[in-house]
Amino acid sequence: MLIVNNLVKKFNTTLAVNNISLKVRPGKIFGLLGPNGAGKTTTIRTILNIIKPTSGEIIFDGNPITYEYYNIIGYLPEERGLYKRSKVIDVLIYFGVLKNLNVRDAINFADYWLKKLNILEYRDKRIEQLSKGNQQKIQLIAAIIHNPSLLILDEPFTGFDPINQQEVKDLILSFVSEGKTIILSTHQMELAEKLCEDILLIDNGSAVTSGNLTDIKKNFGGNNIRVGLAGRLISQNQFPEIVKIDNYNNYSDIQLRDEIVPSEFLKKLIGKIEVNHFSIIEPTLNKIFIDLIKKNSNNI
Repeated sequence: MLIVNNLVKKFNTTLAVNNISLKVRPGKIFGLLGPNGAGKTTTIRTILNIIKPTSGEIIFDGNPITYEYYNIIGYLPEERGLYKRSKVIDVLIYFGVLKNLNVRDAINFADYWLKKLNILEYRDKRIEQLSKGNQQKIQLIAAIIHNPSLLILDEPFTGFDPINQQEVKDLILSFVSEGKTIILSTHQMELAEKLCEDILLIDNGSAVTSGNLTDIKKNFGGNNIRVGLAGRLISQNQFPEIVKIDNYNNYSDIQLRDEIVPSEFLKKLIGKIEVNHFSIIEPTLNKIFIDLIKKNSNNI
């Protein structure tokens, strides 16, 4: 288990991380989420011991993370760091040896993962000859080649088409089944919602919300419905029962006042508008993300 307690990081007078705490359980994917500049990368680099915290503690499997832990940590950074004029196999051998593999093992593991990700044909190509998506696969292999126990993935789906996204998603889930401890940082809320059991949402260096995603949805939820419309869209001022409405091309997501019974509102709605779909919905992680960040920005 990875435990971060009361993490603070200051750069001169700038407070980049403000009292962040989190727990990442083995065999689970933890979502570290937030807008650009929220402090995610600083938090990650502090966990990795790349930069020192101003205060707080970082513990993995009961011990502080020190340089000795580098060889059991895999890190996929958002910024790509491949040597573009070098051959794929040479780059992977280099990163494998940096993680304390011998050359023979590095070659064997590299070939295994190149085949697993369907890019073995590019083994002896230069990095610059590969598509962005395949370069991203090489970067991912470099992060996992040494079979790390703790894996930190910063925007791992960047540059992938839907087929390759699914392939990488399946790979990450296979690491979960192996009991690895995984932190996922991404702006793709739909994927985070599907993969993460626990999340921490940060903004301006501080925690906005954290905990089990299911519990967060329940607490955040409200009284939400989705209405499919055959005709014109609904206007909020038509119905005093509506707190908020998001209109789309042929349906509307509606938040009702807490005391309103959805079935009773449907009866009233049918009397005025032709409805072809009605369902009670829970808020998406994307909606929670947007609403909480807006609320936090207004409070600053």
